[in-house]
Amino acid sequence: MDWLPGELCLKIFQLLDHQSLASAPQVCRKWRALTSDDELWRKLFSDRWGADAGAFYAPEGSKSWKDVFVVQDRCDRYGLGVRIIREGKDYYLIYQGEIQRYLGSRQDTDGDGGGKDAPRQDAEDEQRQISNRILFFLGDLEAACADAKRVKA
Repeated sequence: MDWLPGELCLKIFQLLDHQSLASAPQVCRKWRALTSDDELWRKLFSDRWGADAGAFYAPEGSKSWKDVFVVQDRCDRYGLGVRIIREGKDYYLIYQGEIQRYLGSRQDTDGDGGGKDAPRQDAEDEQRQISNRILFFLGDLEAACADAKRVKA
């Protein structure tokens, strides 16, 4: 598809859902540029939530339509309150759909955690790992509850 004109690629991308578009930038630089097109994300937003919502949530400042779409999608999935969520192996604290803080990754807890010459550092590492496990447990619990609510509805 690299040889196709950009306008035709955009027409094809308009037929995809936002999840497919999110993975497209990993293919090549041209797709990354095309899938970041503001007009493409504005149309996706309007198609999903309507033109009135599009006018209400129009991006301000340096935000793009893609940013607005992602935040609104998170609001739909998780609600407006404070939540710990998992996206892939990463955990975040969100509020009203916006990421407030990166909490860590499952990959961070897989190490052996050890330096042999610093017992104090080992204790701090162990406390941090316990804290991470608690946060990850809460994130997994919130994800499971959200999935269960979606199945019931």
